Amino acid sequence: MKPYRFLAIEECFEELGSIPSDSFVFETPPPYMALGAPYGESSPWMLRSDVLARLQKALEYLNEIKPGWLIKIFDAYRPNSVQAYMVEREFMRLSNGQPPQALSESARKRISDRVYRIWAIPSDDPTTPPPHSTGAAIDLTLIDESGCEVDMGSPIDENSDRSNPDYFVEIDPVIHQHRDLLRRVMVHAGFIRHDEEWWHFSYGDQMWAWHTQREQSVRVAARYGRADLL
Repeated sequence: MKPYRFLAIEECFEELGSIPSDSFVFETPPPYMALGAPYGESSPWMLRSDVLARLQKALEYLNEIKPGWLIKIFDAYRPNSVQAYMVEREFMRLSNGQPPQALSESARKRISDRVYRIWAIPSDDPTTPPPHSTGAAIDLTLIDESGCEVDMGSPIDENSDRSNPDYFVEIDPVIHQHRDLLRRVMVHAGFIRHDEEWWHFSYGDQMWAWHTQREQSVRVAARYGRADLL
């Protein structure tokens, strides 16, 4: 069970805003749209207003220490319907196309545990929103001064041990330095990093509140619930 899911949310009602395309690089086409995920009228290139401001601060800091480098956005806002679609798709991939009801209880649990290693649990309960559905979470990487995507050792969304942020500490120190640079840039702007995903950062959601409480030993409530429920 994700430990952050049951922390209190004190919704601040910030609106979603568009990530400026003249400042950031986008993965195109939007990855989950390309797979048929049901966004409706929503765009993946949106975040809460304060999260947007912090993302801009992260870019400014990156430019101070790595002139000419950019931040590339893989995914940001994700309605709960998209989360459910992607979780089901990952389950079917890992089960070789067998639906849950066709599997034994132990097989279902084994595959579900693997799915939820990197995918948040879809939820219609407003007290347990998936992080991306709040407009507070973002998946991203770095682009160097030559316009090339920086080698992070594994692609975003890879469901393997290589996704662990510290996987390459001893295996490949250069790759680990790349991942740590991304972490430093985002933490400088107030974000926290997912414990098992080098690419996932958030500010103001339940995961952020849980990390903050764990690291600072103070009570912190999440600022953002599901954005589509405002």
